[in-house]
Formats: sequence, structure tokens, C-alpha cells
Amino acid sequence: MDPDGVVEQIRAGGLLRPGAPVVLLLSGGRDSVCLLDVAARIVGEQAVTALHVNYGLRAEADDDERHCAALCERLGVTFVVRRATPLAGGGNVQAWAREARYAAAQELARALGDCTAIAAGHTADDQVETILYRLASSPSRRALLGMRPRDGRLVRPLLELTRAQTTAYCEARGLGWRDDVTNAGDRYARNRVRHQLVAALREAHPAAEANVLRLAELLRDEADVLDALVDEQFDGETIPLDRLASLAPALRRLVVQRLADAAAGRPVSGAARRADAVAALRRQGTAWLDLGGGVRAVAEYGVLRAELVGERAARTGAGGQAGAGGRGERVAPLPPVVLPIPGAVMFGDWQLRCEASAVAAVDGVLDRAALGDGGALLVRQWRTGDRIAPIGLDGTKSLQDLFTARRVPLARRAALPVVVCGEEIAWIPGVATSARFGVTASTRAAVRLTATGP
Repeated sequence: MDPDGVVEQIRAGGLLRPGAPVVLLLSGGRDSVCLLDVAARIVGEQAVTALHVNYGLRAEADDDERHCAALCERLGVTFVVRRATPLAGGGNVQAWAREARYAAAQELARALGDCTAIAAGHTADDQVETILYRLASSPSRRALLGMRPRDGRLVRPLLELTRAQTTAYCEARGLGWRDDVTNAGDRYARNRVRHQLVAALREAHPAAEANVLRLAELLRDEADVLDALVDEQFDGETIPLDRLASLAPALRRLVVQRLADAAAGRPVSGAARRADAVAALRRQGTAWLDLGGGVRAVAEYGVLRAELVGERAARTGAGGQAGAGGRGERVAPLPPVVLPIPGAVMFGDWQLRCEASAVAAVDGVLDRAALGDGGALLVRQWRTGDRIAPIGLDGTKSLQDLFTARRVPLARRAALPVVVCGEEIAWIPGVATSARFGVTASTRAAVRLTATGP
């Protein structure tokens, strides 16, 4: 594929948009150099900020930094460098470097504005290596799903390109790169996966890598089906213990894992393994069981929920039951944000836009006059008791009922943006548009709301 073809493929993916600000992780390697040039061509040089983290681990580190600075100057891109605090006391160097890199990127993105994305140069080769490494190190279905193109602020525009293609792009565009000599060795597990395991699979079958990628794609599609099946088991954020106990073992594990993940706001490793013990909790009074990761399952008179608890409570109560207990600590709520008309804003991991639109009866298109004279909308989390009169349905519906009917995963509901005009809900992405604000035959001007999220 020629360089222009690469640019058009990435542009079509929609992760990089003209004028949309982005912090780009620039190591100086061929993948990140390719991404830098592509981003400058799609987004525009003024909207790209390249971040280079100098870990000071190799003698060549300062040369890498100078190379990145010179490249950014050549392309007209803002260059920012951060120096990581040295890792003390040993430990996982690659994990430390990854955490330092993303922490610096998040800090810089927040400073540049709520709508700033973070772009990483992960390729199809990285995807294969990630899946194989996780398969070996983590006994979880999630391990096989791989990296997603978008994960909150983080976007991975090169996931459909191979390392050979990014190399060819750089060569065709006359862009130099720096090779990290440690990538050629076998000191790190990821390197051993790359040099030994992937090579062995390729020798066993020439399409091995393509087959791994296709498998991950199929499993992501099937994960959506499983998520919908899990959603059907819940009554809001709870499930009767008798219902949980009646489920097939595999579905029971998925339900308990979902409860734990939703309570923590992140994946809780190993929670599913306690599903049978959770289902056996007593039905009278209150009982609880530690699920790990600072989360516990709580049964109150036969109804099960999960809650996030303090580190001390989780540690001292591991594996135990109690006759009574409070709800424990909760994930901090997201503060409401103002969405200008027109404009864009970040709400948690979601990016919302309000833009002028042709008048059309489609999801997210609102009658401009119905929004009143105000120049902004409010974006907030859903609240108990929230109701909306959705287009196409009679009367008002509670958001909880709509979430269930539309199969919105329980883990996504708390962070799902709810767009409000005055005191009324106007739109919830992927769930409903209010008939009160929808376009009609008399609509003369409209705006369209869009949301991009995890």
C-alpha cells in the first residue's frame, strides 16, 4: 500500500479527525514515526502534540530524544519531552515505563483540553503479540479480545497495519526512525513472544497471525452477544440469588464478573472464580463474600449486589460472611459538564459533539428552536427516577427500563452521558432521543449530537 493509501485507510477509520487535537506518543520507532506523519497529514500540524518520554535507561536515550525533536521540527509539530523518575527497587521495567508514558500523556491531554485524544502506534503485530502474551499469562476470556481501537481517550489508528507496512511508509516518505536495541533480545517476556512464539506459529502455518487477529475480531462480536445475555439477568444493579444459582455455570461466572467490574469501575481479576460460592450465600439477613480487588458481593434477603470497599475492609474480610454491613465506598461520580451549541466536550471517557445539521428524523438530531435560546446543554450521569419520552414510544419511560430494553450493559450505565436541556432529558447516545426535542414537520433548523466512547 502506498503512503497515500495508508493515510486514506486511517482517515476512513475515524480515529483521527481534521482539527481534532491529539497527543501522540512518539518513541522514535518506525510505528510511532509513521503515526506522527499520518496524524500531521490528517489532523493538521497545529493540532498534533508529540510526547516523548525519556526513561534514561539506555545510553542511546538522549539520541532518541534529539531524533524525535528534529523530526517534529521538520514536520511542524509541537514537541514535548518528559523525563521519567527512575524505577527504584527493581520490578517490572516495561510496566513501569508504560505507566509513566500514559500518566504523562493523560496529564498533557488534560492540560490541552477536554477533547484531546491520545494516540498510540500499536500495529496488527502488536495486537497478535498482546493476545498471545495475555493468553499465556491470564486465564480469562478477556485476554483473547485484544486491544480495542478506542479505549476512552486512547486511540490506536494503526491497528489494521502491520509493522512491515509502517516500515514501508517511513521509507517511502523519507522518514528516519530509531531502533531500540533491547527489542532484539529475549530478556523481556513480550520479546520472547515476538521472536520465538510468533515465529513458531508462522512456521506452523503461514496465516497464523491473520488467524489470531480474525479470532479476536470474532470473539469481540460474540462478547457483545454474551454481554446482552448477561444484561438480561439483572434487575437494575442487582440479581436475586435464586436466579443466579439457577444459571448455567458459565453464565453464572459472567454475571458475578460483571457485578464486580461494575462496582470497581475496572476489571476485577478472578472474581468469576467465586461465582459458586457467591450463589451459595445465605438468603436471610445480610451476607457478604470478598471477590478480590477491593470488591465484595453482598446478599441482603436473597438479593445480590456488589460494592467497592476500602482496602482494609477487603483485606480483613477476605472470604468471610457477616450478619450486617454498610454499602462501603463508591466510585466517585462524574461532575456535570456544559456542552456548547455548537461545540465539543469530554465527559469521562466520552467525547460529545454538537454540530449544525440537516433536518432529518434520525437519532441525535434535535430541533434547534426546541432547545430554546440558551447556548449550551448539560451533560451528566443518569439518576434514579430519570425519565424521558422517547421518539416512537408512547408516554414517558424510566431510563432504567430503557437501559434494560435496549440492552445497555450494566457496567456502562453509570458513565453513560445524559444530555439535558433545562430540566428535561434530550438525548442519551444509543438509547433514546426525546420526542420533545426531536425534529418535526415544522422544524427549520437542527443540530446533531454525536458521542464517541469506550
